Amino acid sequence: MSNTTTGRIISLRAGTYTVLTERETLQCRARGRFRKDGTTPLVGDMAEVEELGGGEGFIKELLPRKNALRRPALANLDQLFLVCSMAQPAVNLRILDYLIASAELCDIAPVIVFTKCDLSTEQDIKALLAIYCAFPCVAISLAGGAEDISAELGEIKALMEGKLSAFCGNTGVGKSTLLNRLDPSLELPMGEISQKLGRGRHTTRHAELFPVAGGWVADTPGFSALEPAEQEGLTKENLTLCYREFLPYEGQCRFQDCAHIKDKGCRILEAVAAGEIPKSRWESYAVLYEELKQKNAWE
Repeated sequence: MSNTTTGRIISLRAGTYTVLTERETLQCRARGRFRKDGTTPLVGDMAEVEELGGGEGFIKELLPRKNALRRPALANLDQLFLVCSMAQPAVNLRILDYLIASAELCDIAPVIVFTKCDLSTEQDIKALLAIYCAFPCVAISLAGGAEDISAELGEIKALMEGKLSAFCGNTGVGKSTLLNRLDPSLELPMGEISQKLGRGRHTTRHAELFPVAGGWVADTPGFSALEPAEQEGLTKENLTLCYREFLPYEGQCRFQDCAHIKDKGCRILEAVAAGEIPKSRWESYAVLYEELKQKNAWE
C-alpha cells in the first residue's frame, strides 16, 4: 500500500524529479494530470508525493507557491544575491537596478554583494552602500583567505539560513569564489560550472538545489533577468512598486496618475531633490520607465 508524504523538489534531470522528504530522497515522475493542466513542477516546489517503495514515487499535487519563474526555472525563491564587482568588471548600476526591480516584482528579496573591494577605494564603496541602503548589502574582498573575511562570510551565511537563495552575477565578479568560501565542498572552479557536479561551462539546463549555510542554494544557468511564470512582467504601471525607496511617498503626489518623471507636485521628485531618495535610483527608474513606455507602445 502506498503512502503520501510531503517534500521539496531539489532537482530535475531527464524528466525525473528528486524530492527530499523528512524521511528520504525519492526519485519521482509527475502525474500526467500536470500536462493536462498546463502546470509544470519546478525545482523549489513543495509537493505531495505518493511513495511507491524502493526510493521511487509520483508527484501528486503541488502545494501553493510563493512565486514561480520561467528563467531560471525555480519556485519559492526567497532571495536573490546580486553579486557585483567593484572593478574588473566594474558594477553596472542600470543592470543591477533592473534585476532588483525584477526580483521585487516576483516577491524575491534582493541582497547585494559587492566583491573585489580591495580594488576600490573606501570612498567609492561607501558611496555604493549609501545608494543601496534600503537593501541588505555586503562589501567583501575575495583576494585573501576565508579567515580574512570571516565577518563578511558570517553575515552572508546568516542571511542564507533557512532560505532558498540564488546567486546572480556576470562572469568575473567572483560568484564562484564566493560560493566556495561559503561552502568549500562545492568545489566550483572560477568561471565554470562545478566539475564535481559533472557539468561543463554553458551546459546547465535545469536548476538544482544544494544545502549551504543552513539554507538552500540554486545552481542555475546564467541569467540576466527574471522571467515570472505566473504573473505579468515589468510594466510602466507597476514599476513604482518595484522601487522600495519610493513606497513611503506613494499617494502623496499632486496627481493620482503621477509618473514620477517630471510631473508638477511629485512627492518622489521632491524627495530626490532633498536627498531622501538616492538620485541614481531615481535615474534608473526614469530610464526603465521610458523603455517600458516604448515597449508598451509597440505592443
